[in-house]
Amino acid sequence: MSENKHEIKKKKEPLSDRRKFILNMARGVGLATMGGFIWSAYIDEATASSLLLRPPGAIKENDFLKTCIKCGLCVEACPYDTLLLAKPGDNKPLGTPYFIARDMPCYMCPDIPCVPVCPTGALDEASVTTNGVLDIKIADMGVAVIDSNSCIAFWGIQCDACYRACPILGEAITIEYSKNERTGKHAFMKPVIQSDVCTGCGMCERACVTEKASIFVLPREVAQGKAGSHYVKGWDKEDEKRLENATSKTTTTELSKDSAIDSLNDGLEGY
Repeated sequence: MSENKHEIKKKKEPLSDRRKFILNMARGVGLATMGGFIWSAYIDEATASSLLLRPPGAIKENDFLKTCIKCGLCVEACPYDTLLLAKPGDNKPLGTPYFIARDMPCYMCPDIPCVPVCPTGALDEASVTTNGVLDIKIADMGVAVIDSNSCIAFWGIQCDACYRACPILGEAITIEYSKNERTGKHAFMKPVIQSDVCTGCGMCERACVTEKASIFVLPREVAQGKAGSHYVKGWDKEDEKRLENATSKTTTTELSKDSAIDSLNDGLEGY
């Protein structure tokens, strides 16, 4: 009996400073490692998020991630099983809806069933409504981009698969005809994306005949550049109206005080 008491008493003895130090170090390493994994996963998700294609009517990505409650109602409403919910391991914001155009594009349902069921406004019904009626043609899921180096139409091979697959036929994708100078008797039929019409549905990407799609859809913010509001489209009178009330500021330097000819002549002194 006395031996058992001695053992119990021994077990209750406080940890030595050395053991405390070792345990604290182990805990710290464990927490740091776990934090690293969490941060790495967050970075991967944040990067992937900027490239995801969202359902029609999705608001800006940062606001979408704050507003979407991951309920999955839009996914259930999609009649083509286009929409997916991000799951663990996908490296996408967990529980949010997205689609992969090459696998299953948006088939542009006229009644857009995925949008009205959204309970939070992450899918904004007003953004796909014209005169009180849902209009899938004004959806902005992304914009198609063509890799002209791998698109066989740019090689001179007759292909209009993307053009024919486009649900807004002849508007979102047009065909540019030009003579094939190499053969002298064939024509190029090059697809051209009309980015202001393209909805980013991805049906062109799905239809592309090349091994890896030569036309693909990206979020508009990723796919397109931005010229800046201070530039005007050449010879476009309508675009010039944007800057009717604009003001300008001219910066003067010592060099700019001289005329262009004088500046050039100064540079030629001594020759």
